[in-house]
Amino acid sequence: MEIIFPGCSGSTQEDVLFRHLTTNYSLNGSFHRHEGYELYLFLQGNVNCYVEQQCFHMERGDLLVIRPGQYHRPAMLDHKDYERITLNFHGRLLQHLSTKSSDLSAFFECPSKDKVCFVHLGKEYLEHFLMLVAKAEYQITSGEFGSDLLVQSYLMQLFVLINRAFRTADKQTPNIMPKLIRDLLAYIDSNLSEKITLESLEHDFYLSGTYISRQFKKHTGLTLRSYLLERRISLARTLLASDLSITEVCQQAGFSDYSNFIRSFTKTVGISPGKFAKQQNTRMPAPPEEVEK
Repeated sequence: MEIIFPGCSGSTQEDVLFRHLTTNYSLNGSFHRHEGYELYLFLQGNVNCYVEQQCFHMERGDLLVIRPGQYHRPAMLDHKDYERITLNFHGRLLQHLSTKSSDLSAFFECPSKDKVCFVHLGKEYLEHFLMLVAKAEYQITSGEFGSDLLVQSYLMQLFVLINRAFRTADKQTPNIMPKLIRDLLAYIDSNLSEKITLESLEHDFYLSGTYISRQFKKHTGLTLRSYLLERRISLARTLLASDLSITEVCQQAGFSDYSNFIRSFTKTVGISPGKFAKQQNTRMPAPPEEVEK
């Protein structure tokens, strides 16, 4: 089931995408990222979840918060039913629903950008979570008067529940990501502006390029080349929101060829770097007018 909660973030009028899915076929997606948050609740199956440099074997009630820009993927280990609930939303929703006394974004903002926000929901928390989701599902499909307000209230209750569960959590879930993959991801992240080749990885990791490539594809679902391009385009998007020129962005994002940068960025993002930079600048608030003294 897939439902869009329209205008749930109040004045921002941004949609919240809700999915409750069960899959009984092999699902091994590749690393991907979102511009907003993803709330992921695991219900059943035999699944590993990869988020950046971490990997978890999921159990019923495990809940992950995947933050904007974090690369992640699920990997089914067999053909058992894989059931999960996901909620995609923009960070402004948390700001809109928070108060001075209750900052709902507390659980969603981990101190390290690579750290995964993880909590296991015990039986009572899980039942409460599923009850709120069921109520929200009913209201958004009913079309009754006030359904939008009730959906917003249920979302607020979900975020409060998650924060409370996080504060009382005592379960530690081990990171089962192989050390080689953790080291490769960290190496790439630290050297994006430099030239990274299979030969340089062979030299620095003392392993054959073939082995490195196979292991990387096995755990991320992407080839090294595809992942490098994804990360560099992502970095370029961030840099284009600054005062850097297109040429400077090209260099700092690790593209040695300007034409290749323009072509790759346009193909991936859908618009040229120049147009993307203009869009970012027009979204920035104008400086306040000076008051005459």
